[in-house]
Amino acid sequence: MPLVDVTLTEGRDPAQVRELIHAVHDAVHRTVGARPEHIRVIVREVPRTHWATGDVTVAEMGLPDPSRPTAPDKESS
Repeated sequence: MPLVDVTLTEGRDPAQVRELIHAVHDAVHRTVGARPEHIRVIVREVPRTHWATGDVTVAEMGLPDPSRPTAPDKESS
C-alpha cells in the first residue's frame, strides 16, 4: 500500500491541490503498479511563517505566495 506524503507551503487553491493529488496518484499507479484503491496521498500545507531554511522563513525570504496572482509580463516598448 503506497503512501505518498507531500508538504507544501499553504496558499494554493483547492483545484491545484486536487490536481497534484491526481498526478501523484497516477504516477504511483503507472510506475509501481499498485491498485488504485490502495494508493494513499497526503498533502500537508504549512504556513509560510512555519517553514524555514537557514533560519529564514519562506515569508521572510520574499518568495512568491502561490495564493496571489502574478502580474502579467509587460512588453518593452
